[in-house]
Amino acid sequence: MNSLATVGRAVAMAVASIRYLVTDIARLRLPAGETIQQSWSLLSVTAFPAALMAIPFGAMVSVQVGGLLHQLGATSLTGAASALGIVRQGAPAAASLLMGGAAAAAIASDLGTRTIREEIDAMRAMGVDPVQRLVVPRLLAMLLIAPVILATLIFVGVTACFVIAVSVSNISAGSFWASFGSFATPVDLVFALLKVLIGAVFMAIISCLRGLEAKGGPRGVADAVNAAVVLSVVATVFITLVVTQLQTMFYPEQLV
Repeated sequence: MNSLATVGRAVAMAVASIRYLVTDIARLRLPAGETIQQSWSLLSVTAFPAALMAIPFGAMVSVQVGGLLHQLGATSLTGAASALGIVRQGAPAAASLLMGGAAAAAIASDLGTRTIREEIDAMRAMGVDPVQRLVVPRLLAMLLIAPVILATLIFVGVTACFVIAVSVSNISAGSFWASFGSFATPVDLVFALLKVLIGAVFMAIISCLRGLEAKGGPRGVADAVNAAVVLSVVATVFITLVVTQLQTMFYPEQLV
């Protein structure tokens, strides 16, 4: 029953956040300053780790798949492997894990600290809705940084894969990009973006809810952060699985 109640509060917060987001944009009352500040704060803790994560990930795809394709005599398909491994699966999954591990933790710790200092209660006493004032800017910030993180991972990961393939595996640049273009399609980018955007919404709602419901002093803030990270990562795994299954059903892999 407690779990169902928590899910119900999360759904209620999501509905209220979307309603406030739409109405504030229509009335030109969106807190742009808070949104920009939160976007920069969340981007600063995720962009550089994303670039660092993408380098070994792209190199790993190139080395592992390149060795297998070399044994099969199909080294020219290394670019296709990077398209399938990085663009379709690796980059969205890594972006979701980074946002769930870094951005969600930052949001939960910030709101949790405000909660135990009774700032949230003070806002409610003054007639200010914390969802409109605090949750909506963070939700919008997560939606804004998600494409940036995804683009960073794809660019750095594919570049690292290309460099390793050309310099180590002696694959020509032309064959790499030819096979990459044969398998990587705009549909892959659309579904990759869809994965991270849906995940961003879930992570923002989960982390904000855990932060606003933190109690018990600093220990409560730590528990809220831990719960936000774990729940965000689990949610994004299921989201990635569902969206990937839909993509496979309606847009199966094929050589174009």
